[in-house]
Amino acid sequence: MAVDTFAAINVGSFELELGIYEISARSGIRQIDRMRHVISLGSETYKNGKISYGMVEELCQVLGDFSAVMKTYRVKDYRAYATSAMREARNSQIVIDQIRVRTGIEVRIISNSEQRFLSYKAVASRDAEFDKNIRSGTAIVDVSFGSMQISLFDKNLLISTQNLPLGVLRIRGLLSPVRTTLEKNRELIAEMVDNELFNYKKMYLKDRQIQHVIGIGEIILYMFRFENRGAAMERVSREEFDAFYERLSRMSESEMEEHFGVNSEYAALLMPGAIIYKKIMELSGAEMLWIPGIRLCDGIAAEYAMDSKKLRLKHNFDNDIITASRNMAKRYRCQSSHAEAVEKYALEIFDVMKKYHGMGARERLLLQIAVILHACGKFISVKNSNECAYNIIMSTEIIGISHPERVMIADIVRYNIRDFDYNMVREETGMAENRDATILTAKLTAILRLANSMDRGHRQKLKNCRITVKNGKLIVSTEYPGDITLEAMSFEQKAEFFEEIFGIRPVLKQKRSV
Repeated sequence: MAVDTFAAINVGSFELELGIYEISARSGIRQIDRMRHVISLGSETYKNGKISYGMVEELCQVLGDFSAVMKTYRVKDYRAYATSAMREARNSQIVIDQIRVRTGIEVRIISNSEQRFLSYKAVASRDAEFDKNIRSGTAIVDVSFGSMQISLFDKNLLISTQNLPLGVLRIRGLLSPVRTTLEKNRELIAEMVDNELFNYKKMYLKDRQIQHVIGIGEIILYMFRFENRGAAMERVSREEFDAFYERLSRMSESEMEEHFGVNSEYAALLMPGAIIYKKIMELSGAEMLWIPGIRLCDGIAAEYAMDSKKLRLKHNFDNDIITASRNMAKRYRCQSSHAEAVEKYALEIFDVMKKYHGMGARERLLLQIAVILHACGKFISVKNSNECAYNIIMSTEIIGISHPERVMIADIVRYNIRDFDYNMVREETGMAENRDATILTAKLTAILRLANSMDRGHRQKLKNCRITVKNGKLIVSTEYPGDITLEAMSFEQKAEFFEEIFGIRPVLKQKRSV
């Protein structure tokens, strides 16, 4: 059985990490080495908006060392991802280019939703425990250096996921100008956390029952790394957490350094992390905290293993993306019967046209999300619904969807009822040099337009139609006995753009019974 040696690199807000893994279909994922280097990229980015030359020097030096280690292990492949500190730096592209030129490592800046999705995949790779936990109300709480993510699960489905500006490094940076006592500092942090979580509970948690919290991220790992008689603690009851919090509250930062085996910079982040988790436990009423012990590098390895078909997980991640999109549509009062009909038509058109459009499963998923959300803008304005929908989608993170993909979904929805602007699409996606993004957006827009026209009256008259491709035509056949004039007129209008994009003419045929 072939074993791949894979390297995962995390260019984080507070540290650089390298994980070396052995991946095989038989044994799954096994970590064989790990290196980390503390470097406070986030402190500069969150304060100054850019990364300094001195920090770039240190960054390239450490990544050069990582490259040498990768060569020693003869890794088959690697993936290097940068998160919020690089994402928010104005000079991020310059820094990425310096890293590539000086170390040979290609670093990709990932969106927040992609970052959290990676960690989520790493948790899900522990199939049995993960499935058991998400059967009832569960919150995955990912507290990182720049922000925190709360993902709610119930009955094996992802209900919602939200990002809050409560990263431990960001909190420390906000309070650094304040000269006060440790006790007062804790009170200020608690007040900040309470304010953010109050709004979150009102909008998303409401009366939902949460039984378990799954804690992921570096901070929670360090908090409980020695709490089980010198070993890592994986299951923490509410009472055990409260007792731990009381002990931590009485420690000075120097005592934290000694107890947790961390440096002074890390010690200063433990209390903000503990306060966040305490407030989450109180807010949710959860009685158990599960700490699976995963890092972002583990998620990168899990993603690679799945992409290379070395690992198959029981959990369906695409369903989570779709469920999150449906919940978003529900929040904006989208008409479900119309959306379901258009979704059915769009996916059928996509499937029968597969031979002609050259798109795959990922593009089908993007189309499905666009269809689900295509009417969300009407919640704000019926007259300018397409522009409002564009802004809603661009302002809302969809877990597992990259930023360029989110731009694409927003554009598909925007151009559903507006003339398609090829140049504007290239500029918005940030891919002016890549015509594929524009062409892909045009293809999916054409399918959405045609599918939407098939339910122009929102009465699902064509729900039993048959869609086929024959003799260079996309034929939609229906036996609906009533009047479909409205649908026929709209269909004819949208057919022109569809033919322009695919070279295939859509035709609507109504078979009348004699």
